[in-house]
Amino acid sequence: MGLCYCKCKDDQGSNRATNVGGSPNVNTISSEDVPDIYTPGANSVWWKTVSSKVIDNLILDTLKVIGSLVENDQEPPDELFKLHNIADQDEGWIQVVNSMVQVIPVEDPLGPAVITLLLDDCPLPNKEAVLRLSRMFNLSKKNIVTRGSNNRVQRNICIVLGVLAEKLSGPSSVAILNPGTLAFLIANLEDDIDPLVTLFSLIALEKFAQTSENKMTIVNELASAGNPLLKLETRLCSKDLVEAQVGFCAQWCLDNLFIIEGRPFSYENVDMTCINAMLNTKDVSEYLKISPDGLEARCDAYSFESVRCTFPVNEEIWYYEATLLSSGVMQIGWATRHSKFLNHEGYGIGDDEYSVAYDGCRELLWHNARSQSCPGGHWAAGDILGCLLNVPSQLMVFYINGKPVSQTDIMFKFAVSDIFAAASFMSFQQCRFNFGSKPFRFPPADIDFQCFNDRATLSPQERIVLPRHLQLEALKHMSIREDSCTICFDAKATVLLKPCGHK
Repeated sequence: MGLCYCKCKDDQGSNRATNVGGSPNVNTISSEDVPDIYTPGANSVWWKTVSSKVIDNLILDTLKVIGSLVENDQEPPDELFKLHNIADQDEGWIQVVNSMVQVIPVEDPLGPAVITLLLDDCPLPNKEAVLRLSRMFNLSKKNIVTRGSNNRVQRNICIVLGVLAEKLSGPSSVAILNPGTLAFLIANLEDDIDPLVTLFSLIALEKFAQTSENKMTIVNELASAGNPLLKLETRLCSKDLVEAQVGFCAQWCLDNLFIIEGRPFSYENVDMTCINAMLNTKDVSEYLKISPDGLEARCDAYSFESVRCTFPVNEEIWYYEATLLSSGVMQIGWATRHSKFLNHEGYGIGDDEYSVAYDGCRELLWHNARSQSCPGGHWAAGDILGCLLNVPSQLMVFYINGKPVSQTDIMFKFAVSDIFAAASFMSFQQCRFNFGSKPFRFPPADIDFQCFNDRATLSPQERIVLPRHLQLEALKHMSIREDSCTICFDAKATVLLKPCGHK
């Protein structure tokens, strides 16, 4: 299940300057120093008396507890309520954003999630507050951070810019992408820039490009800079996991957003002859990015995106592996075709009775939206999650780098047929699947298992992962039979609904 968070609404600026190259100054003031009762909008000026140090500590306390928010009916912690109330005024909102930029550490895998969740759920600021924040950032080419330097503030600024670009798409997004901000983001695509900053600059540019005016501006600026995405794309096979993510995002942008005339689409160059099982581009939630070979998935949306494999199993013993390029919240495991993808509600694999998933970021096994703790099963970027499905014994086992970390039989009480490999991803998470097209790194010892790739088949058309704009174009030209089901349009209608008479 995606991270839960509280709901609150509305908006006003900060007297704390953001030093883009600086470091946070956090003292030992507790979040308890913030008043328990707030009356925003009721002629109250309490928010003017909340110091930046107190807000810093509220942010860090939120980061400590956010991983424990695992149930949708769980009461959010006090820290979240306090931050939401502070952000109820524009002045407080700027202070909260400023604090997140300064103190969220790069090392914490939940850091980006805290930034996106708080910004996504805080009251929308007015345009003037956003522009004031942008002026405080005072971005330009001079703010770049090279490899080996402290990248925290720049990384966090890029995340904030991306969230605001998506939340405020339209005129406000155009206003935020001023010449200084654009120069900062484009300059971050150069070779000598810290790769984590490059990654989140790419994602921010992608979010800004959701507004057509911004997209044209970005395309022109990229062309003037010599199309740096072409160089970044070559990092796709890098052994450095952050560099590999940069390459993935650059390739996705070149195929889907910032298209260069004369450059072939990636799916036209990938060799699919040995791939018989892959992620299903027709059985995926709307914002998940899938690689041209169908074996890698990434989420940069602010929702919980899911996908199933193309090949279902009903009997015997099966195994697949997922190599983690990031270490945040992902739920990877097994699901039937009845498992629901409710990405905007935070429900994915492991959140209904028809699926089971392992989440090594929070060390939890998920089924039916309930979790079971798995101490000692923490994962890190570069680890390999192994997933074993033993249908005769009605058992599922999860491994990290060959070590068993969890096992369960619970899903077999609800489903025993048409079980797929499946996974769900929180924001900025990515992994690569091996369904048997290459040798497994940690195959379970003394277990005679099957792999999907040896038994599955795909038609030439099913092996193609089209860019989204080409998928939409294909849908426009798709013909639908008159006797098709009026709900899914995939098959002939065989059921008559009464009393309406629809088929």
